[in-house]
Amino acid sequence: MRILILGGTRFLGRATARLAVEQGHEVTCAARGVSGAVPAGARFVAADRDDPESLVPLAAAGFDAVVDVTRQISHARHALDALADHVGHWSFVSTISVYADNTTPGQSAADAPVLPAAPADVDGPVGPDHRWYGECKVSIEELVRERMGVDRSFICRAGLIVGAEDPSDRFPYWVRRLSAGGEVLAPGHPTDRVQFVDVADLAGWLLHAAGTRLGGTYDGSGPAMSRAEMLAGVAAGLGIADPAFTWVDQEFLLSNDVREWSGERALPLWVRLPETAGLMDRDVRAALDAGLTIRPLADTVRATASWMTAHPAAVRQGGLDPADEAAILGKWQAVRDR
Repeated sequence: MRILILGGTRFLGRATARLAVEQGHEVTCAARGVSGAVPAGARFVAADRDDPESLVPLAAAGFDAVVDVTRQISHARHALDALADHVGHWSFVSTISVYADNTTPGQSAADAPVLPAAPADVDGPVGPDHRWYGECKVSIEELVRERMGVDRSFICRAGLIVGAEDPSDRFPYWVRRLSAGGEVLAPGHPTDRVQFVDVADLAGWLLHAAGTRLGGTYDGSGPAMSRAEMLAGVAAGLGIADPAFTWVDQEFLLSNDVREWSGERALPLWVRLPETAGLMDRDVRAALDAGLTIRPLADTVRATASWMTAHPAAVRQGGLDPADEAAILGKWQAVRDR
């Protein structure tokens, strides 16, 4: 196939471009080029998507498929205006942040309510909390379906994406923490649900969708697992035979200013329950039936660890620092011993 990736210089876009080259496809990456380099074997085309005309010169190439990950509504509109009539298939990477209900477990793309589209005066997420992120993705989904039709558009609502080149502190935190050894603070309860997808698996599914002209809207994530299974899988991938986990109750963590999800003083992949019980417990059977394949967790751990070792400065250092973790574990021990 002749594939155009709008981006291709970091994380998912780069992983998709790299895999497409490995599979023998002719790959073009259109981007500003400020976030990194495209993989070897891909062609780079400089394009500033703030300019409505930046992608027009690519229309004549007649690509078989386009992959876009944008969160800017105007960027999506410019791309569709320039290319929709000249490509066979369009994959848009959306997000589970489009959903209006994060409380209910077991929902799927087929039945879950979504947020309203972004207001007319909003073009992209705003501020450090990325306000309007989900709404902007909803707007772009609507644009893609309108211009490409349901049969020629693949909407992939990605969950938490992990693996090599992940710049966040979410999954890498647990790889780093278990590698350090000692008593590990595990948040909540062992049965709490956790859900994510390896970037390489998601990239493979995007290419599968392009090659098979898969149409429709799907959640892009692996099956949910328990937190105990996740932590045990990380340990297994690192070759740690007997990790020492201490499970600490949610309310105790919150009362000690331990934060959720990611960032400073946070325990990544942990969210409060039951308010967000559906965030990492979605029904992804439709995605698996439509060609998404999930590698063993240990493989994801090893790939992440190898990349972190080779590029230590590339990973944001969030989560609990060792002193904070030790202090909280000490307080928890005192509470349990009363």
